[in-house]
Amino acid sequence: MSSTSQKHRDFVAEPMGEKPVKALAGIGDVLGGKLADKGFDKAYIVLGQFLVLRKDIELFTDWLKDICGANAKQARDCSSCLKEWCDAFL
Repeated sequence: MSSTSQKHRDFVAEPMGEKPVKALAGIGDVLGGKLADKGFDKAYIVLGQFLVLRKDIELFTDWLKDICGANAKQARDCSSCLKEWCDAFL
């Protein structure tokens, strides 16, 4: 398994609650702002989209690139963070 960031490890270590979208691995201030502007201001709302897309990493990364201009690494980091969270908590 590839190494994960501290942000990723912190996120998957506990329930999501009301964490802001910027708590997700791969999502910084710029992407977080773009997502918030489109109504995705909380991590759980982005998780909802991940689940609607049936936890399909490829579909989700394409969606993330389209909605906020994430690059491949950012989209991959975010999707792997959400997938690992789902594996732990769902």
